Amino acid sequence: MSGDREQQGRVVVVGAGMAGVRTVVALREEGYDGDVVLLGEEPHAPYDRPPLSKSVLLGSAETSAFDVDFAALGTELRLGVRASGLRAAAHEIDTSEGPLGYDHLVLATGAAPVRLPGTAQHPHVHLLHTLDDVRALREVLARRAEVAVVGAGWIGAEFTTAAREAGCAVTVLEATGHPLSGALPAEVAAPMAKWYAEAGARLRTGSRVAAVEDTAVVLEGGERVPADAVLVGIGARPVTRWLEGSGIDLAPDGSVRTDAWLRTSLPDVHAVGDCASFPSRRYGRRLLVHHWDNALQGPHTLAGVLTGERAEPYDPVPYFWSEQFGRFVQYAGDHAGASRLVWRGAPDGPASSVCWLEEDGRLAAVLAVGRPRDLAQGRKLIASGATLDPALLADPARPLKTAVR
Repeated sequence: MSGDREQQGRVVVVGAGMAGVRTVVALREEGYDGDVVLLGEEPHAPYDRPPLSKSVLLGSAETSAFDVDFAALGTELRLGVRASGLRAAAHEIDTSEGPLGYDHLVLATGAAPVRLPGTAQHPHVHLLHTLDDVRALREVLARRAEVAVVGAGWIGAEFTTAAREAGCAVTVLEATGHPLSGALPAEVAAPMAKWYAEAGARLRTGSRVAAVEDTAVVLEGGERVPADAVLVGIGARPVTRWLEGSGIDLAPDGSVRTDAWLRTSLPDVHAVGDCASFPSRRYGRRLLVHHWDNALQGPHTLAGVLTGERAEPYDPVPYFWSEQFGRFVQYAGDHAGASRLVWRGAPDGPASSVCWLEEDGRLAAVLAVGRPRDLAQGRKLIASGATLDPALLADPARPLKTAVR
């Protein structure tokens, strides 16, 4: 492979989160010797997001900046620069600092939290996504405010855990009938409701928010729930609106549609991480994965494509973890098309796992609470396409891998 910078051209990476940073690192690891430009919309040095809801929020760390020497990588890092448009025919993007040309463009803009309508400028309504968000929330925890959390998803649970640890009174308002309704079926997630009570938080399901006032959240029906501060955690959407009108193929969920090598519908434009959906041969459908591991793994495939070193399709086993209410919750796979659910351990016990099987017995997904060995073994079994015996699988005393047919 040539080391000629002109021949290799310039790669512009839009987005300085995990996916963008790992793309830059992976390009150099694969031997890419052209110019690389990394754009970050925030003024802060690029940082990792999972610690924001944990160590940074609780004050045990001030930041979670990546330990990456961009200068040593020969990368031009431009902070505080926002991309606003893509003109593929000209091989240019429009930015807050003017037009920027590229030979290859990597979209790594991630996903942003969904806001409650009408609350964008409300001084007491918070999101948990950026370093600035967390610094504002640390002030909320420091004064032990009475907090309402809208949404009992992953972010809501992690923030509730931190807020209770800080001594705040917390009421969680969930519109559906159980926690994690967007991620897990009721029979799996309903037992998690007791975790909130054990932590001293009040979980109210079937509670839809109509408005937010200065000292209360107003529910549909008129009830007012007292709150000095409100944390909203009702999902996220890919940051792709700036691409509308560019001709790029966007899915109904807002994600950039890529092929199995993370190439978009436009020439020399690629997408990776939370903003991109990709076809999974393993699951037979397109996946949009808003999790850290996807942003970590995708750049390896992308760098191989850009350097021509390899062209293996991107088809990972999705993986995610959450620390909440003193529990380590891990999930691998995708259960959307599974036909059977098998418990390993009591649903309301201190540790248990749930396994989802496809119709032919292949393991599709595993959720482990306090059973990391089940997760580790299950992730490998999903990757290998192993079929399992449901009767053996249901015995929590047996290693999961011994249930293989």
